[in-house]
Amino acid sequence: MTDQTPTLLLVEDDPAEARLLLRAMNKANLPARVHHIKDGDEAIAYLIGEGTYADRGAHPLPQLVIMDLKLPRRSGLEVLRWIRQQESPVAQLPVVMLSSSHHGVDINQAYEYGVNSYLVKPETSDQCSVSLLCSKPIGFPITKDHLEFNEWYYGALLQIGFTSR
Repeated sequence: MTDQTPTLLLVEDDPAEARLLLRAMNKANLPARVHHIKDGDEAIAYLIGEGTYADRGAHPLPQLVIMDLKLPRRSGLEVLRWIRQQESPVAQLPVVMLSSSHHGVDINQAYEYGVNSYLVKPETSDQCSVSLLCSKPIGFPITKDHLEFNEWYYGALLQIGFTSR
């Protein structure tokens, strides 16, 4: 991958869920550098570029954040709220909440905090086996135009059986 390769930040504490998503991204030949973070505090440290994430060459600002709702330390909702409160390019990052929760309260709160998409995790690996985050005509990298982003993203997710609630 080149220096022009887009970066995706995956924030997921469950190793099995992370492997499932990473495997789907790999099968999709996603031309992205994926950084896997395991808790909410670590996600914020990455986005700030502090501590072990200070080197932006090794840990660039992502073009997309995919985040679990229920995370250790800070929840996905807390991280999302923090992201949207920043006065920097971080506030404009597309964020996808990926959760097993079907609860209306969680979904509504995520949208109130500014999530771009709330998706329910697949129940089996078969539902996540064809492709993830890979669709034409738009494809990766993600543009700043959220309308194009949503068209691209939902098209890709429908191909693999994710459901939006």
